[in-house]
Amino acid sequence: QVHLVESGGGLVQAGGSLMLSCAASGSIRGIRAMGWHRQAPGRQRELVASISSGGNPNYADSVKGRFTIARDSANTMYLQMNVLKPEDTAVYYCNADLQEGDSYYYTNYWGQGTQVTVSS
Repeated sequence: QVHLVESGGGLVQAGGSLMLSCAASGSIRGIRAMGWHRQAPGRQRELVASISSGGNPNYADSVKGRFTIARDSANTMYLQMNVLKPEDTAVYYCNADLQEGDSYYYTNYWGQGTQVTVSS
């Protein structure tokens, strides 16, 4: 059984910083793209940032220059969030395309989400 577990959310004042982590565990053959999404109350889930297996990042326009996505060789992904704004308040979810067990097929997995609240 594969699990993605996010951590690092919390309450921060506007202008502050937080770092989110997403750890993938279980029987994993390989991981392709990974990404962070967020969903604010009453809004659709949106892509915040993604990173390829080769480490190439992609960012939503709203977070460019403020957020940095990274991943390591231990199946963990990070999101460094700086200069946070109240509009960044949302539940942040990680997802990953990965091969479970001995499978060569990629399946998309999601974490349970972590709350980020930015006060003004």
